[in-house]
Amino acid sequence: MSRGGLRKLMQRRSTIAFLMALPLFTLIVGLVAYPAGYAIWLSMLDRRMTTFVGLGNFGFLLTRHGFWMVVWQTCLFAVCAVACKALIGFVVAHFVHVLPTKGQRKWRGMLLVPWVIPPAMSALAWRLMLDPSFSAFNWILAHLGVDGVFWLGETGWARFSVVLVSVWMGAPFFMVMYLASLKSVPEELYEAAAIDGASWWQRIRYVTFPLMRNVIAITMLFSLIGSFAGFTIVTVLTNGGPLGTTQVLGTASFLVGIMAGNLPLGAAVSLFMVPILAVAATLILRGIARRGGDA
Repeated sequence: MSRGGLRKLMQRRSTIAFLMALPLFTLIVGLVAYPAGYAIWLSMLDRRMTTFVGLGNFGFLLTRHGFWMVVWQTCLFAVCAVACKALIGFVVAHFVHVLPTKGQRKWRGMLLVPWVIPPAMSALAWRLMLDPSFSAFNWILAHLGVDGVFWLGETGWARFSVVLVSVWMGAPFFMVMYLASLKSVPEELYEAAAIDGASWWQRIRYVTFPLMRNVIAITMLFSLIGSFAGFTIVTVLTNGGPLGTTQVLGTASFLVGIMAGNLPLGAAVSLFMVPILAVAATLILRGIARRGGDA
């Protein structure tokens, strides 16, 4: 290529944009693409990592009842947590939105505290509050004349506790995203709806929700991915107990791959998140694209 052609190429906006984004692409390849590719290769080896077994590890997992229980628990945990986060975040965002500007700053600061605290520290604090011996909640129940609850030792309550902590830590993120989306809704639409006699619920349903649903969908997808890959909350609170009834794919992968010393099988367990999340992402993004086309 001549010097003049190279100069014209360097002056093109697309070329400049590519060169500016090249460090980020390199970082993504180094920190995401390479580990993902290595995990796929690792999942196709035997336990000693000396023999190629293809899809043998995946076939072995598909025949194990305990593995399917982990998949079901992961889906249950993720769906319940994300749904509760979205609902609470939507309600709280509307509550903060109607406050005066000065009051909004104080409430935003207080409501963001659960999100900015390190997850391990938050989960540890919740574990202390849910401890059967000196639980703060059981102390309150005792003063109300109600028997204490074995929060982390009974299957139903343990699952509830895991979802509760996840919602407490993640709901502020939804609140911030929804609040930012509410700020972009023109007030004229609400005024027109009020003139037409629309009730509060009708304004939410026909004005707010249609303009926010893309943000809601993206936020839920982001949180769903994080919930599936969740490790800290379950590990600190229950470590998968009692009897594995709160085990999720992230903790099961660590247990099999690191604790049991079977890295290929642990990699296979973690890769089972990919098709589930791929289906969820495809459905959500296709819905966003369809709504964009309709608009």
